[in-house]
Amino acid sequence: MSTVQLYCPCCQDQSLQTVDLHGQQLDRCQKCNGLWFDDKELSDAIAHSTELTDAYCVKQAFGEELEQHQYHCHRCNKQMQQFHLLKDYQVTLDKCSRCDGIWVDGNEAEQVLAAPKLQAALAELNKKVCAKSWLFQFFTQMPKEYNIKPHRTPVITWTLLALNILIYLLYGFDDNATQWVFAHFALDSVSILDGQQWWSLLSYQFLHGGMLHLAGNMYFLWIIGDNLEDALGPWKFLAVYLLCGVAAALVEMLMCYLVDRDLLMVGASGAVAGLFGMYLLWFRHASLTFMFVVWQKKLNPAWYFAIWAALNIFGLLSEDLSVAYWAHLGGLAAGLVVGVLLKDKIMAQNPLLQLLQQPQAKILR
Repeated sequence: MSTVQLYCPCCQDQSLQTVDLHGQQLDRCQKCNGLWFDDKELSDAIAHSTELTDAYCVKQAFGEELEQHQYHCHRCNKQMQQFHLLKDYQVTLDKCSRCDGIWVDGNEAEQVLAAPKLQAALAELNKKVCAKSWLFQFFTQMPKEYNIKPHRTPVITWTLLALNILIYLLYGFDDNATQWVFAHFALDSVSILDGQQWWSLLSYQFLHGGMLHLAGNMYFLWIIGDNLEDALGPWKFLAVYLLCGVAAALVEMLMCYLVDRDLLMVGASGAVAGLFGMYLLWFRHASLTFMFVVWQKKLNPAWYFAIWAALNIFGLLSEDLSVAYWAHLGGLAAGLVVGVLLKDKIMAQNPLLQLLQQPQAKILR
């Protein structure tokens, strides 16, 4: 009995070859790399590729049904039906209603095999704001983050939080102790330009001028630090955090030098602003809530940090010397540079981040 020759629904004149994918014998086109899955084969391939313990049925998770496609089933010769892969991930695949076979174009195979991870991530990203988050933001004016959950425990982020809080508790409620600590560990432009206290480029990042100053910086470190540490790894995360803090200090010192003004500065704001830059480039799919008087709105990080940058520029124009606005903007710029330089490597090491940056991912805001 002769074997029926199967042809690619896309290329039509190209025969399919049998290949092994995650323990499944599948048919693949050598020209366009498209894959044909018989009934249940795709679910099994996805389950193996994502190391799920439970079976995954791709057909139960299909998104919107689209119009009939020009592709024809290579077994039944029946016109195939298009579906979105998921409700909020609009990659299309084609299904035969007669034999339940599924065709996946070659450039879409990675997204299809990652369907369970995408489904779980989008469920986190597309959660609606609730009364509890509204009350929290109304009283604190701090944003709530909607992002994917990190894979590893953010040890460095938690350590930085603990150190900053502990250090402040040791001196922050005693005026004499505060004066001594600031004299030896705050960033003093006069001392640095005289070649002294270079360590203060690092130590100033762990000092704060008050409880509100500390709380604001630590809150932003807490909500975005875990994802960045997860993407970078703990030691690289610590290195770029401190580097952005140093860059922020140097920018503030330069601007003060140009206007012949001495600088005494404390705070983690510059380092945290550097994290903003990396977060903006690597986590565009995330949302941060912004409170417009009483209206809470989920915003793309680009919009959120654009508003933050505009407020800092307004502060500069108002000549308010109580806040190191140039340090904030310098830290942000340093983070953007690091973000651009490392983006390709970060995306290669974290393919889910790359998939969520694609236009097919629909983020509800």
